[in-house]
Amino acid sequence: MGKRVALVLAGCGVFDGSEIHEASAALVHLSRGGAEVKIFAPNIEQRDVVNHLKGSPAEEKRNVLVESARLARGNIQDLAELKASEFDAVIFPGGFGVAKNLCSWAVDGKNCTVNEHVNNTLQAFHSAKKPIGLCCISPVLAAKVFPGCEVTVGQDKNVDGRFPDAETASAIAELGCKHICKNVNESHVDKANKIVTTCAFMCKAPLHEIFDGIGTMVQEVLKLA
Repeated sequence: MGKRVALVLAGCGVFDGSEIHEASAALVHLSRGGAEVKIFAPNIEQRDVVNHLKGSPAEEKRNVLVESARLARGNIQDLAELKASEFDAVIFPGGFGVAKNLCSWAVDGKNCTVNEHVNNTLQAFHSAKKPIGLCCISPVLAAKVFPGCEVTVGQDKNVDGRFPDAETASAIAELGCKHICKNVNESHVDKANKIVTTCAFMCKAPLHEIFDGIGTMVQEVLKLA
């Protein structure tokens, strides 16, 4: 019987929601791994809406759950309904929506607050000793909620211009967590906390390398489940 995995989204679109390629990659690798997946998102208003063609703010309001339903092909539930007891693992793709909608990292950095239902979900899986997979910027959720944990967002220096957001590693360290430097096609496993992370689009890399890195994260999550 396949593992039961919850996938948590933050909207639809890299600049104000979940990164679509990351969400898709996670779903493909979970499918290949024989997992049974259910998708969730918080039923809240987005912090902002971005015109992805122009890269500029749009004067409109959108709902995170409604927008996430685009990625889920309509098959999605309110995150408030997620019960950790019904799943073997949980995975969070990245995208600015994580830092804007699931927490306030985009505005407050390491002093951010985490959405109540996101925090409850993370705490529930952690308390049940069930694995948590995070990619791109989403490892900051673990860094904020679980002081002392180990995560990766890639490199802590902008190596060859490929890691423009390398300062995120320093902020993670300032939260009392350990940042582990990894390449884009790798993931890191914090065995003590059952947290698996990979940098994905925190690295400027070809799409197939990001896809492969997310694959290693998914594989490690399923091994731990």
